[in-house]
Amino acid sequence: MNSPNNDPLSRMSLSRRRLFARAGMMGAAGMSLPAILAACGGSSGGGGGGGNSLFFENWPEYIDPSEDDLTGTVERFMAASGVEMNYAETYNDNVEYFAKIQPLLGNGKPIDPDLIAPTSWLVGRLISLGWVDKLPIDLVPNAANLRADLQKPAWDPTGEYSLPWQTGFAGIAYNIEATGRELKSTEDLFDPAFKGKIGMLTEMRDTMGLLMLADGVDISTVSTFDAAATAFDRLEAAKNDGQIRRFTGNDYLNDLSTGNFAACVGWSGDVVQLAVENPNIRFAIPEEGGTSWADAMVMPKGAVNRDAAAKWMDFCYDPVQAAQITAWVQYVSPVAGVQAELEKIDPELAVNPLLFPDDATLARTFSFANLEEGVEAEYDARFSAITGA
Repeated sequence: MNSPNNDPLSRMSLSRRRLFARAGMMGAAGMSLPAILAACGGSSGGGGGGGNSLFFENWPEYIDPSEDDLTGTVERFMAASGVEMNYAETYNDNVEYFAKIQPLLGNGKPIDPDLIAPTSWLVGRLISLGWVDKLPIDLVPNAANLRADLQKPAWDPTGEYSLPWQTGFAGIAYNIEATGRELKSTEDLFDPAFKGKIGMLTEMRDTMGLLMLADGVDISTVSTFDAAATAFDRLEAAKNDGQIRRFTGNDYLNDLSTGNFAACVGWSGDVVQLAVENPNIRFAIPEEGGTSWADAMVMPKGAVNRDAAAKWMDFCYDPVQAAQITAWVQYVSPVAGVQAELEKIDPELAVNPLLFPDDATLARTFSFANLEEGVEAEYDARFSAITGA
């Protein structure tokens, strides 16, 4: 996922509300709370392991809220389960969050949240450090709805520690009014015609992933710093030459919409949202390959509310509930069966190839390998030196 930005345009909350209004929001999100309770079998109460309370710290703008007379996922869950939930949108950046939790988890002490949703590379790092517990998968029957391509992923080879929250791609986002042509290749980002109008992400694995793939490097198996050396050199040269206007988080959306950026490295879900407001905005997975990522739910070591966490994950992996989340966040759901449910809410969104990519598209996307701690430090240091972070 990406760092948040509070600008209304960049978060696109208006667009998502408009999509809900257009669809009429049939299904669970439009139900009254009594109807939800009936549909879900009533309040299940609590059990062991903490039972009736849950603290989930997640990224901002990453779940459908209760607004415009519609009931959001958190409220639907609380009504259906009897669990009192603290859902906090305070997870802002993977590196920043790691630094925040390191003093406690690194010394064998628990942190407050029962669930967090780091990006896949950090999930792998937390697993290798022993800072997360295995999930109570036996209490999550709907985990069977996890997409086949996400089962036992590279970051969690046994599939015991994580369940993806949302997934997506990084590729080329561009404003065709500013470019004057369609873009298909990472090489387009280095076209002299776009000098000073190119943006790169501060998320190292997405920016470097595209450049490394363009060099023919398989980022899913990379294990050394040397494999990225050429890509780092090219990034640094592009910055020094003025090809790159700036490195951004979510705020690239404003520059892209206004034409300050002709093109940039961007995230698929953001472009789906922005294109509703501005039809000049396009997204392409480069011919050389794009990056794929997941933000995945994990339980930090020592989390106490395991039963409540299981109820939450089971609720969100019901395709009916997951479709409500997808309709609002517009990233790629990890839950099989969502497309059929989304057709009932928004038929147009249900056929969007950025939300439901075909096999050919998936074959051109790659997840960045987990890096050994020392190699990770080399990547971070070089990238920070270039970006000025």
